[in-house]
Amino acid sequence: MVQAEVTTDALKSISIPDNVKTAIGTLDFFDGIPSDATISKVYDNLDRSRGLGVYLDNMGGVSINAVLDGLAAAGANKSNKVALFEQLMDSKTLVVTANTSTLYAYAGTDLGNDGPTVIEVPPGMLGFLDDGWQRFVGNIGVTGPDKGKGGKYLVLPPGYRGIAPEGYFLLKPKTNRNFLFLRGSIKNGLQPAVANIKSGLKIYPLKNVKQPEKTEFINMSHQAFNTVFPNDIRYFEILNDMIQREPIDAIGPEVRGAIAAIGIVKGKPFKPDARMKKRLVEAGTLGNATARVITVQPRSEGVAIYPDSDSSWTMAYANKNTTFEANGAIDLDARTLFYFNAGGVTPAMAVTKAGAGSDYALAFLDATKQAFDGGKTYKLHLPPNVPVNNFWAVTLYDTQTRSQLQTSQQFPTVGSLTDGMKQNKDGSYEVYFGPNAPKGKEGNWLATIPNKSWFMILRMYGPLEPWINKTWRPSEIELINKLDH
Repeated sequence: MVQAEVTTDALKSISIPDNVKTAIGTLDFFDGIPSDATISKVYDNLDRSRGLGVYLDNMGGVSINAVLDGLAAAGANKSNKVALFEQLMDSKTLVVTANTSTLYAYAGTDLGNDGPTVIEVPPGMLGFLDDGWQRFVGNIGVTGPDKGKGGKYLVLPPGYRGIAPEGYFLLKPKTNRNFLFLRGSIKNGLQPAVANIKSGLKIYPLKNVKQPEKTEFINMSHQAFNTVFPNDIRYFEILNDMIQREPIDAIGPEVRGAIAAIGIVKGKPFKPDARMKKRLVEAGTLGNATARVITVQPRSEGVAIYPDSDSSWTMAYANKNTTFEANGAIDLDARTLFYFNAGGVTPAMAVTKAGAGSDYALAFLDATKQAFDGGKTYKLHLPPNVPVNNFWAVTLYDTQTRSQLQTSQQFPTVGSLTDGMKQNKDGSYEVYFGPNAPKGKEGNWLATIPNKSWFMILRMYGPLEPWINKTWRPSEIELINKLDH
């Protein structure tokens, strides 16, 4: 007969000493009962930790709602008011990693007030609808069911029980407030693309289908406004607005429970006291720092474009996975990496098809894995025969706002279609980054700011097979010690 016993090691493993040194200080107990000071320390740490988790896990939702809030403040405050960048987007507007090469149109739905909402799109659109937690709902346009021919979409409110009329492509988000992202091709000129959107894009409640209110277009080009989410107590205030606005099953009970644990509960006011507000501000600071560490030194597999070398080139979607899920688990860091540095989720953005679509390469560090210094000069070499069906472009971004870098150049982009770009005799290109332009290479230069860092995105429009299979690759971005001015 086997006789069980409780060993000294077992007792030790289930007990706690009277004094324990931890990362939050020394914790004191009397035979397992915490002192008042220890209770305060542990609850502060618990609230801070839960706040950090809530910050990281809900970044996509807070980010997309900050975009919609920013657009509303700039005039696009109803579903029939579309933010249209008629002269493209420049560095005045703070939007995470937006480009200067395509025509953007943004709008939001208000299904809680409007009910089922119709979106009529003209031919040639490329876009999607994301819900209020920045989860993909459906593609629109070229990659959607209308196949780029244009068509009518009907966005149904969460839990809609009515019978949807025929003749619409249905979109069924889990939230009332949703984000519509559209891009128009400018290959035949910017003004025809603008006219196509203005004449063909219509957004209105289905209940007004017989006499729809006119869709308004707010020109957002050259406008200074912010759509980037905050990292202080306002982050959690935006999240509270989301919880109050959206149906209770928009998110699962586990996520909702974590949010409730920091005082954000549907139907109740969010009024953190001074102590709790301090813990949440600390959580926002730690979340901001965490996202930046994950961005610059990612640990997720599939982020490095050239994992066989010590390259600094990375991609926005780890493993080109737009759900961030694999083997039954969410890659939390991959999700944070994307939502901190980009906006809008669609599988179409991560599909690389030779000669079609676009692909992206990001660089936050130079060839020696050092941060870029805006007071110094760097060079990127693109070997001959850049493998694109359409064009390539390099855009600079501000490391703080993750938006276009604001310099003397209104559009901080150079590429194969920009004025003054010089090609080498062998078909290769050099792109320079620094506070001063190299003599005779002004068209190949992007301005930077002393005492400030930057990062860049190389966009390949219509990438060809040598880019996809990585037989062609850009150089690392190298520091130049001497530059001929």
